[in-house]
Amino acid sequence: MKNKGKYFFGILLSLLVFNASGQDNSSFLRAELIEGKDTLRYRILYPENFDPAKKYPLVLFLHGAGERGSDNEKQLVHGSDLFLAKDTRENFPAVVIFPQCPKSEYWAKAEIVRSSEGNTFDFDYLLDPHASMRMVMDLVKSFSQNHFIDESRLYVGGLSMGGMGTFEILHRMPNTFAAAFAICGAGNPYSVGNYAKKVDMWVFHGAKDDVVEPSYSKNMVKSLEEAGANVKFTQYPKANHNSWDLAFAEPELLSWLFSNSK
Repeated sequence: MKNKGKYFFGILLSLLVFNASGQDNSSFLRAELIEGKDTLRYRILYPENFDPAKKYPLVLFLHGAGERGSDNEKQLVHGSDLFLAKDTRENFPAVVIFPQCPKSEYWAKAEIVRSSEGNTFDFDYLLDPHASMRMVMDLVKSFSQNHFIDESRLYVGGLSMGGMGTFEILHRMPNTFAAAFAICGAGNPYSVGNYAKKVDMWVFHGAKDDVVEPSYSKNMVKSLEEAGANVKFTQYPKANHNSWDLAFAEPELLSWLFSNSK
Protein backbone atom coordinates (compact mmCIF):
# COMPACT_ATOMS: atom_id res chain seq x y z
CA MET A 1 0.00 0.00 0.00
CA LYS A 2 2.84 2.35 -0.78
CA ASN A 3 2.17 6.10 -1.05
CA LYS A 4 -1.33 5.72 0.34
CA GLY A 5 -0.95 6.74 3.96
CA LYS A 6 0.15 10.36 3.61
CA TYR A 7 -2.18 10.95 0.70
CA PHE A 8 -5.25 9.46 2.32
CA PHE A 9 -4.95 11.25 5.63
CA GLY A 10 -4.34 14.54 3.81
CA ILE A 11 -7.68 14.09 2.03
CA LEU A 12 -9.39 13.02 5.24
CA LEU A 13 -8.33 16.14 7.12
CA SER A 14 -9.73 18.32 4.37
CA LEU A 15 -13.10 16.57 4.62
CA LEU A 16 -13.79 16.67 8.34
CA VAL A 17 -16.01 19.71 7.97
CA PHE A 18 -17.49 18.64 4.64
CA ASN A 19 -21.23 19.25 4.27
CA ALA A 20 -22.55 17.90 0.97
CA SER A 21 -25.62 19.37 -0.66
CA GLY A 22 -27.28 19.62 -4.04
CA GLN A 23 -28.10 17.21 -6.82
CA ASP A 24 -25.15 17.73 -9.18
CA ASN A 25 -22.06 15.59 -9.44
CA SER A 26 -19.91 18.22 -7.74
CA SER A 27 -21.01 16.65 -4.46
CA PHE A 28 -18.81 13.71 -5.47
CA LEU A 29 -15.35 14.97 -4.55
CA ARG A 30 -12.43 14.25 -6.87
CA ALA A 31 -9.57 12.16 -5.52
CA GLU A 32 -6.72 9.93 -6.65
CA LEU A 33 -4.89 6.92 -5.29
CA ILE A 34 -1.27 6.69 -6.46
CA GLU A 35 0.79 3.53 -6.15
CA GLY A 36 4.15 3.74 -7.89
CA LYS A 37 3.47 4.44 -11.57
CA ASP A 38 -0.24 3.57 -11.30
CA THR A 39 -3.04 6.04 -10.61
CA LEU A 40 -6.64 5.24 -9.71
CA ARG A 41 -8.97 8.20 -10.08
CA TYR A 42 -12.17 8.15 -8.09
CA ARG A 43 -15.03 10.29 -6.87
CA ILE A 44 -16.31 10.11 -3.31
CA LEU A 45 -19.59 11.22 -1.80
CA TYR A 46 -19.79 11.86 1.93
CA PRO A 47 -23.08 11.97 3.84
CA GLU A 48 -24.77 15.29 4.35
CA ASN A 49 -23.67 16.82 7.66
CA PHE A 50 -20.81 14.34 7.75
CA ASP A 51 -19.76 13.66 11.33
CA PRO A 52 -16.43 11.78 11.69
CA ALA A 53 -17.52 10.71 15.18
CA LYS A 54 -20.27 8.59 13.64
CA LYS A 55 -20.03 5.35 11.70
CA TYR A 56 -21.30 5.04 8.13
CA PRO A 57 -21.66 2.22 5.60
CA LEU A 58 -19.31 2.22 2.62
CA VAL A 59 -20.63 1.63 -0.91
CA LEU A 60 -18.27 0.83 -3.81
CA PHE A 61 -19.75 1.21 -7.30
CA LEU A 62 -18.02 -0.15 -10.42
CA HIS A 63 -18.97 1.37 -13.77
CA GLY A 64 -19.24 -0.22 -17.21
CA ALA A 65 -16.77 -0.32 -20.11
CA GLY A 66 -18.21 2.79 -21.75
CA GLU A 67 -17.28 4.93 -18.77
CA ARG A 68 -13.58 4.04 -18.73
CA GLY A 69 -11.09 6.85 -19.06
CA SER A 70 -9.02 9.37 -17.12
CA ASP A 71 -11.36 12.35 -16.80
CA ASN A 72 -12.63 11.23 -13.35
CA GLU A 73 -16.12 12.17 -14.53
CA LYS A 74 -17.65 9.60 -16.88
CA GLN A 75 -17.96 6.93 -14.17
CA LEU A 76 -20.76 9.03 -12.65
CA VAL A 77 -22.99 8.78 -15.74
CA HIS A 78 -24.90 5.78 -14.39
CA GLY A 79 -25.78 5.33 -10.74
CA SER A 80 -24.68 8.60 -9.20
CA ASP A 81 -28.21 10.05 -9.29
CA LEU A 82 -29.40 7.14 -7.16
CA PHE A 83 -27.02 8.08 -4.36
CA LEU A 84 -27.50 11.83 -4.77
CA ALA A 85 -31.29 11.62 -4.46
CA LYS A 86 -32.66 13.53 -1.49
CA ASP A 87 -34.49 10.50 -0.07
CA THR A 88 -31.38 8.35 -0.38
CA ARG A 89 -29.18 10.84 1.43
CA GLU A 90 -31.71 11.29 4.21
CA ASN A 91 -32.58 7.62 4.72
CA PHE A 92 -29.32 5.88 3.81
CA PRO A 93 -26.35 8.11 4.74
CA ALA A 94 -23.18 6.46 3.49
CA VAL A 95 -19.74 7.03 2.06
CA VAL A 96 -20.02 6.21 -1.66
CA ILE A 97 -17.01 5.65 -3.93
CA PHE A 98 -17.05 5.60 -7.75
CA PRO A 99 -13.58 4.67 -9.06
CA GLN A 100 -12.72 5.00 -12.76
CA CYS A 101 -11.03 2.24 -14.73
CA PRO A 102 -8.54 3.41 -17.39
CA LYS A 103 -9.37 2.69 -21.04
CA SER A 104 -6.49 0.22 -21.30
CA GLU A 105 -7.99 -2.16 -18.71
CA TYR A 106 -11.11 -3.91 -17.48
CA TRP A 107 -12.15 -4.39 -13.87
CA ALA A 108 -12.25 -8.18 -14.27
CA LYS A 109 -9.54 -10.54 -15.43
CA ALA A 110 -11.34 -11.79 -18.52
CA GLU A 111 -10.63 -12.92 -22.04
CA ILE A 112 -13.28 -11.26 -24.18
CA VAL A 113 -14.16 -12.31 -27.72
CA ARG A 114 -16.62 -10.05 -29.51
CA SER A 115 -18.53 -11.27 -32.55
CA SER A 116 -21.82 -10.79 -34.38
CA GLU A 117 -22.93 -14.15 -33.04
CA GLY A 118 -22.55 -12.99 -29.46
CA ASN A 119 -19.77 -11.92 -27.12
CA THR A 120 -18.03 -14.50 -24.95
CA PHE A 121 -16.28 -13.94 -21.63
CA ASP A 122 -13.79 -16.29 -19.99
CA PHE A 123 -12.65 -15.42 -16.45
CA ASP A 124 -9.45 -16.60 -14.76
CA TYR A 125 -9.20 -15.37 -11.18
CA LEU A 126 -6.05 -17.41 -10.58
CA LEU A 127 -4.15 -14.71 -12.45
CA ASP A 128 -3.09 -11.53 -10.68
CA PRO A 129 -5.76 -8.83 -10.91
CA HIS A 130 -5.45 -5.88 -13.24
CA ALA A 131 -3.79 -2.86 -11.65
CA SER A 132 -7.14 -1.05 -11.49
CA MET A 133 -8.77 -3.90 -9.57
CA ARG A 134 -5.77 -4.21 -7.25
CA MET A 135 -5.96 -0.52 -6.46
CA VAL A 136 -9.72 -0.62 -5.91
CA MET A 137 -9.11 -3.40 -3.39
CA ASP A 138 -6.44 -1.29 -1.69
CA LEU A 139 -8.81 1.67 -1.62
CA VAL A 140 -11.50 -0.40 0.10
CA LYS A 141 -8.98 -1.69 2.64
CA SER A 142 -7.78 1.85 3.39
CA PHE A 143 -11.23 3.34 3.88
CA SER A 144 -12.55 0.40 5.88
CA GLN A 145 -9.85 1.03 8.49
CA ASN A 146 -11.16 4.51 9.28
CA HIS A 147 -13.09 4.97 12.50
CA PHE A 148 -16.05 6.57 10.67
CA ILE A 149 -16.62 3.47 8.49
CA ASP A 150 -18.79 0.63 9.78
CA GLU A 151 -16.75 -2.42 8.76
CA SER A 152 -19.81 -4.64 9.13
CA ARG A 153 -21.63 -2.71 6.39
CA LEU A 154 -19.42 -2.63 3.31
CA TYR A 155 -21.27 -3.00 -0.01
CA VAL A 156 -20.28 -3.36 -3.66
CA GLY A 157 -22.21 -3.20 -6.91
CA GLY A 158 -21.72 -2.54 -10.57
CA LEU A 159 -23.11 -2.76 -14.07
CA SER A 160 -21.90 -4.63 -17.16
CA MET A 161 -18.07 -4.59 -16.87
CA GLY A 162 -18.67 -3.39 -13.31
CA GLY A 163 -20.97 -6.35 -12.66
CA MET A 164 -18.09 -8.56 -13.77
CA GLY A 165 -15.79 -6.63 -11.46
CA THR A 166 -18.29 -7.14 -8.63
CA PHE A 167 -18.13 -10.92 -8.95
CA GLU A 168 -14.33 -10.81 -9.11
CA ILE A 169 -13.80 -8.55 -6.11
CA LEU A 170 -16.11 -10.78 -4.05
CA HIS A 171 -13.88 -13.71 -4.92
CA ARG A 172 -10.69 -11.81 -4.13
CA MET A 173 -12.08 -10.24 -0.91
CA PRO A 174 -14.52 -12.91 0.32
CA ASN A 175 -14.69 -11.70 3.92
CA THR A 176 -15.12 -7.99 3.22
CA PHE A 177 -18.60 -7.21 1.90
CA ALA A 178 -21.99 -7.76 3.54
CA ALA A 179 -24.01 -7.44 0.33
CA ALA A 180 -23.53 -6.94 -3.39
CA PHE A 181 -25.53 -6.33 -6.55
CA ALA A 182 -24.47 -7.17 -10.09
CA ILE A 183 -26.32 -5.74 -13.11
CA CYS A 184 -25.97 -7.35 -16.58
CA GLY A 185 -22.63 -8.81 -15.54
CA ALA A 186 -20.81 -12.13 -15.73
CA GLY A 187 -18.27 -14.10 -13.77
CA ASN A 188 -16.61 -17.42 -13.11
CA PRO A 189 -19.35 -19.71 -11.73
CA TYR A 190 -16.71 -22.00 -10.21
CA SER A 191 -15.35 -19.21 -8.00
CA VAL A 192 -18.32 -18.57 -5.70
CA GLY A 193 -17.60 -21.12 -2.99
CA ASN A 194 -15.42 -18.88 -0.82
CA TYR A 195 -18.00 -16.08 -0.53
CA ALA A 196 -21.42 -17.57 -1.31
CA LYS A 197 -22.50 -17.95 2.32
CA LYS A 198 -20.93 -14.66 3.42
CA VAL A 199 -22.46 -12.11 1.05
CA ASP A 200 -26.14 -11.50 0.27
CA MET A 201 -26.60 -10.83 -3.44
CA TRP A 202 -29.08 -9.41 -5.91
CA VAL A 203 -28.42 -10.09 -9.59
CA PHE A 204 -30.18 -8.28 -12.47
CA HIS A 205 -30.23 -8.89 -16.21
CA GLY A 206 -32.27 -8.03 -19.29
CA ALA A 207 -33.78 -11.04 -21.08
CA LYS A 208 -32.97 -9.52 -24.49
CA ASP A 209 -29.38 -8.53 -23.67
CA ASP A 210 -27.26 -8.99 -26.81
CA VAL A 211 -24.05 -7.60 -25.30
CA VAL A 212 -23.74 -9.86 -22.25
CA GLU A 213 -25.99 -12.89 -22.67
CA PRO A 214 -28.43 -13.41 -19.76
CA SER A 215 -27.06 -16.94 -19.37
CA TYR A 216 -23.95 -15.48 -17.73
CA SER A 217 -25.97 -14.10 -14.81
CA LYS A 218 -28.14 -17.20 -14.70
CA ASN A 219 -25.08 -19.43 -14.42
CA MET A 220 -23.70 -17.29 -11.58
CA VAL A 221 -27.02 -17.39 -9.73
CA LYS A 222 -27.27 -21.16 -10.19
CA SER A 223 -23.78 -21.67 -8.77
CA LEU A 224 -24.46 -19.30 -5.89
CA GLU A 225 -27.70 -21.10 -5.01
CA GLU A 226 -25.98 -24.48 -5.14
CA ALA A 227 -23.27 -23.12 -2.82
CA GLY A 228 -25.88 -22.02 -0.28
CA ALA A 229 -25.95 -18.30 -1.04
CA ASN A 230 -28.78 -15.95 -0.17
CA VAL A 231 -29.24 -14.60 -3.71
CA LYS A 232 -32.08 -12.85 -5.53
CA PHE A 233 -32.38 -12.81 -9.33
CA THR A 234 -34.45 -10.31 -11.31
CA GLN A 235 -34.74 -10.65 -15.08
CA TYR A 236 -36.47 -7.92 -17.06
CA PRO A 237 -38.38 -9.52 -19.98
CA LYS A 238 -38.18 -6.57 -22.38
CA ALA A 239 -34.78 -5.11 -21.45
CA ASN A 240 -31.67 -5.31 -23.60
CA HIS A 241 -28.25 -4.47 -22.16
CA ASN A 242 -29.46 -1.38 -20.34
CA SER A 243 -31.12 -3.13 -17.44
CA TRP A 244 -29.46 -0.78 -14.96
CA ASP A 245 -32.11 1.91 -15.22
CA LEU A 246 -34.73 -0.66 -14.21
CA ALA A 247 -32.50 -2.01 -11.45
CA PHE A 248 -31.84 1.47 -10.05
CA ALA A 249 -35.61 2.07 -10.05
CA GLU A 250 -36.31 -1.00 -7.90
CA PRO A 251 -38.06 0.46 -4.85
CA GLU A 252 -36.46 -2.05 -2.49
CA LEU A 253 -32.91 -1.99 -3.83
CA LEU A 254 -31.40 0.42 -1.30
CA SER A 255 -33.47 -0.73 1.66
CA TRP A 256 -32.36 -4.29 0.88
CA LEU A 257 -28.72 -3.28 0.42
CA PHE A 258 -28.40 -1.24 3.59
CA SER A 259 -30.27 -3.81 5.70
CA ASN A 260 -27.38 -6.25 5.37
CA SER A 261 -24.51 -6.45 7.82
CA LYS A 262 -21.84 -8.99 8.66
